[in-house]
Amino acid sequence: MTTLLMLEETSTTLVEALNTEVLQLLKQGTRTSERSCQTVADRICSESLRICTESQRIQDSGDVKSWAFNLANHRVEQCIRYYKLSSERGRIELHSTLSAIIYRYISVPYTQTSYQARLSLIEDFLQNFYSEAINAFRRENQMTADYQPRTALELAEYMAFTERYGKRRIPLRRGRSQQLIILRAQTFSKQQPPETAVDIEQATEAANETEQGWKNAPIQRLREEILLQSDSPPEDNLRERVVDELMVYLKEKKQEDCADYFSLRLMDLPAGEIEELLGLTSRQRDYLQQRFKYHLLRFALTHHWELVHEWLGIELEKNLGLTPQQWDHLQEKMDQSQTKLLQLKQQGLSDTDISQTLGLSLTQIRKHWSKLLEQAWELRNLSVS
Repeated sequence: MTTLLMLEETSTTLVEALNTEVLQLLKQGTRTSERSCQTVADRICSESLRICTESQRIQDSGDVKSWAFNLANHRVEQCIRYYKLSSERGRIELHSTLSAIIYRYISVPYTQTSYQARLSLIEDFLQNFYSEAINAFRRENQMTADYQPRTALELAEYMAFTERYGKRRIPLRRGRSQQLIILRAQTFSKQQPPETAVDIEQATEAANETEQGWKNAPIQRLREEILLQSDSPPEDNLRERVVDELMVYLKEKKQEDCADYFSLRLMDLPAGEIEELLGLTSRQRDYLQQRFKYHLLRFALTHHWELVHEWLGIELEKNLGLTPQQWDHLQEKMDQSQTKLLQLKQQGLSDTDISQTLGLSLTQIRKHWSKLLEQAWELRNLSVS
């Protein structure tokens, strides 16, 4: 805990208060002895405060205390979540989460890697990554080289650390960053000789344990992780934001199955594999696809229209991507209220200001605007068909 003294705003009282809160949360959330909880609490507090010490952004925020408590509470929540899953289900959860992140980055160079072969490569890669993670866990917590988690709480602590360790952002050139586990996966794939593909294919035909383990992993853990870690140039960040916001939107609308479907579509999986992973018939998948398209359209035409239109290059200042003839046609179809609404939007007024100007509620404003965007959408589609 010596790093605590480096914090200007960290007093003995703060250290004690943070440790007391973390210890209390661990005791309430687990059935582990107080001694074991105290050991884990010390490590969580030490890591949280070390981050506060090393982060200039946190130092400049002027609220180191809040940051310290938020970081520690986040780590406690992760730890307790894995603890409640138990050893076996916790391993499946962690394995599924990390597999979803690296799936699209694991392959054999210059070879069309099949689904089953890719899973075998993922197994090999993650076994090595788990070894790296335990070494990092020992090193960062100043443990002995032979330390191993013994209790259920210690195992949960290690699994939570491994997830965070894999998701760490590593700075790259030109202001870019990438998650550590993706960088490791890319290096691993480059090191695979092309001739290993045949051996992997044969192995997956002979054994089904890996395949079964993947199928049994919680499919919901494929969500939110799939494209948030993209090795894309900065100009593709907008696409990642769209994916991120759409995932949040689907969760808010309680469309978990649509989010699962979207995650698998992002992985470029064929329809047959999507049906197999989600346990659907072709007809059920088709119904799910239509429902997803409905919510996708609502997402693109409501509160997130500006983000989506910017990504597609059809912003308002570009006449919503319409040709001059289509733009004229749209304006001819609009009634007086829509025309005024469009003019105010073009002036850059917020929905609140437009609502006051037109004497309409925010809900009415958004409904009218959504209808106008939908008309523009239909005109663009007519030019494509």
